[in-house]
Amino acid sequence: MKVKRYPWWFLPLFSLALGVACLVAFWLGGDRNSGLVSLAILGGFGLLFAVGGRFEAIRGLRGDGRDEYWYRLDMAATTLAGLALIVAVIAMCLWEWAHGRDGSPYAQLGAIAGLVYLAALVGLRLRG
Repeated sequence: MKVKRYPWWFLPLFSLALGVACLVAFWLGGDRNSGLVSLAILGGFGLLFAVGGRFEAIRGLRGDGRDEYWYRLDMAATTLAGLALIVAVIAMCLWEWAHGRDGSPYAQLGAIAGLVYLAALVGLRLRG
């Protein structure tokens, strides 16, 4: 199995870029202070990932220390997070319907998740 590795700087740079994107979005929405807080939090995580390379967990998270063990951990965590998100989307959609609303945006998010799951299942089956 080929394990995808990333350069050590990818996750710190991504964290900082996400913080800047949050700052811009909040600022455009009229809430500069929340944007600055988001930038500080995400920039702090980026800094932690940049300077914490001595620790195996940080190397595994940022991708430069990735091996089969970290790949399996990542897949299990991603699966659990996806399941939790799908359950939450379904619950929120049902809540909206129970209150006489159209279920937006939860119905659309659930449809996207279902379609992507089916497409991935078929694509992975055909590939292997």
